[in-house]
Amino acid sequence: MVWQAYKKVRANKGSSGIDGMDWNWLENNLKTELYKLWNRLTSGSYFPLPVKEVIIKKKPRGDRKLGVPTLLDRIAQQVVKSHLESIVEPHFHESSYGYRPGRNCHQALFKAERNTFNHDFAIDLDIESFFDRIDHEFLLKAIGFYCKDKWILLYVKRWLGAGIVQQGGMQIDRLTGTPQGGVISPLLANLFLHVSFDKWMDQYHPEKPFERYADDIVVHCKTERQAQFVLKQIRQRLDNCKLKVHPTKTKIVNLRGTARRKYPKSYDFLGFSIQPHRCRINGRMLLVPSLFISSKSESSVLEKFRKMEIHKRRKPIEELAKELKPVIQGIINYYGKFSVGHMRYIWNQLNARLLKWVKWEKGLYRMASLRWLQKKYRERPALFPHWKLVHP
Repeated sequence: MVWQAYKKVRANKGSSGIDGMDWNWLENNLKTELYKLWNRLTSGSYFPLPVKEVIIKKKPRGDRKLGVPTLLDRIAQQVVKSHLESIVEPHFHESSYGYRPGRNCHQALFKAERNTFNHDFAIDLDIESFFDRIDHEFLLKAIGFYCKDKWILLYVKRWLGAGIVQQGGMQIDRLTGTPQGGVISPLLANLFLHVSFDKWMDQYHPEKPFERYADDIVVHCKTERQAQFVLKQIRQRLDNCKLKVHPTKTKIVNLRGTARRKYPKSYDFLGFSIQPHRCRINGRMLLVPSLFISSKSESSVLEKFRKMEIHKRRKPIEELAKELKPVIQGIINYYGKFSVGHMRYIWNQLNARLLKWVKWEKGLYRMASLRWLQKKYRERPALFPHWKLVHP
């Protein structure tokens, strides 16, 4: 189990924790270190080190704090995760998609769009500081209910209490929450929400479909009154589980129903915006729910292209295309999964940056640069992946 865990963690790479051990050092001392880890795990003498706090920028929500365990702690977490996951995975709800084997974002989005067809209202649910608010006692109780292996409970309890070393060097203890960044954190979060939300919805609101990707949740309702009642019940339920519904980010969305109050007409989910779109069906104009790239995601993609400073790169266009291809293809693969027409503005902006590159590289005026780029498109229409969708 330790060896299999090592191979999985090694494939994901990742930086070192507070002990400074990197992958090169570990591989040079692999036999010794893995043997010691196995020995401690089997004897119950394994104690994890505190995690290293790393702050990453996340717009528009500001900074996000990650807790990075040491390499050996990551391997130990993978051992526990593999065993615990095999036990709890069959019990998880079919509407839960996040961080589960064989499930992905596109499945959750497809289900959300389908459920919007016969449900005019949706609850866009945001749990405030979810990973920081997970109650340790409730979580350990949930693990103990599904898993009777005492060693699993023992090591999860030690990880939860391991503490955090902040960037300034100060160590703080955690009384609640599980730090994002750990190998086992997504599974623990899924288990906590399975008990506190998924099973509760099954018991008290089985007729209300929902999609959950980690702590991103959308609940579908037929009417305005139904949505208001269900949101009130969810707020009370999460409060009982020591979680808090975000007062401003959580909202009721009216996609195409009749309502007394004014509500937003769309909601964002996993980088997409689900909103009604007018289309003609059998000669009638109808409002049909559709998936579009969200404005936040669009801004993020354009910002990525801006930071790449394409126009400043002094190299042949073939080399430029080779460098940009994985970025462009990744965007198409994710945001173009359901349709590609909604991304036309992004590709026009990218073509404008390529045109600027031609002006700088070839020293041409605008129209001459455009003719040069169009000639290159005619010669090699597949040079850039997005040229199949929007050519210069």
